[in-house]
Amino acid sequence: MAYMFDIDRFVDERSLSVSVKNKGLNYGLGCIEGIRAFWNDREKQLFIFRLEEHLKRFHDSGKSLFINIPFSVEQLSHITKQLLLLNQVTQDVYIRPICFKGSNTLRPKLNGSFNHLAVYTDLSEYEPKPFLKVCISSWTRIGSNMIPPQAKPSAGYMNSALANNEAVMDGYDEAVFLTKEGNVSEAATANIFIVRRGEVLTPPMSDDILAGITRGTVAQILHEEMDIPVIEQSLARVELYEADEVFFTGTAIGIKPVVEIDRRVIGDGQIGPVTLKIQQIYNQIVRGEMPAYRDYCTSLY
Repeated sequence: MAYMFDIDRFVDERSLSVSVKNKGLNYGLGCIEGIRAFWNDREKQLFIFRLEEHLKRFHDSGKSLFINIPFSVEQLSHITKQLLLLNQVTQDVYIRPICFKGSNTLRPKLNGSFNHLAVYTDLSEYEPKPFLKVCISSWTRIGSNMIPPQAKPSAGYMNSALANNEAVMDGYDEAVFLTKEGNVSEAATANIFIVRRGEVLTPPMSDDILAGITRGTVAQILHEEMDIPVIEQSLARVELYEADEVFFTGTAIGIKPVVEIDRRVIGDGQIGPVTLKIQQIYNQIVRGEMPAYRDYCTSLY
């Protein structure tokens, strides 16, 4: 049995239901966030990674979408920790806050204050494969003046789902979006970096990406631990094929090397040295094993 937080109480997830008039269900009028917590077996401690930053972004998404998040960052932080304690979590876990418009009318309007909030945990592994073979999606990334990809609107993930489904049906692990201008944007649910002749490059916000918290952490690792600056610039599709290394970053996926794109082998087809080093440092940081980054980790027990 797993417990969730729904509106104002902790409940058994099996007891929950949603009205057929719910606007989140009918129109995608909601916003989400994704948070990870990592179990350190040596310390017997669960570390929630960058909890406040994630919850602040949750509030920012709600503000952009006229969806009033009914709890403060501090209250949400407390609820999240209580939920993990109630579920007695002692393993890596994914946490999904979601806030969506209610069911007082069927009209697809964003205004009004009748919102629902749920926070729940998911114990499943997002992507167990050690490296990925991906494709360029035939679906264009949603633009900033359509459904803002810089926020995390529920409706925007239809775009991601279509791209991911197409990729898997065609025999790939994941998809990469291009913008309407033809620039590289991001993966279906992750940011993208390339390594080329000793430089690390990643698309800018203006290419319809989410400003990922893991993306920011990786930029910090590269700068502070590896003395490699990150260059934000638009990337053409062919630059992916010609890269020495390509990797994805995201809360759910972590740091994941890409070894093939559109049947073209990247580098030597193995995880590259820059990606491997980032992966090793990141895995230490999220489990509270690097003192310089310990303030990114909220201890549960």
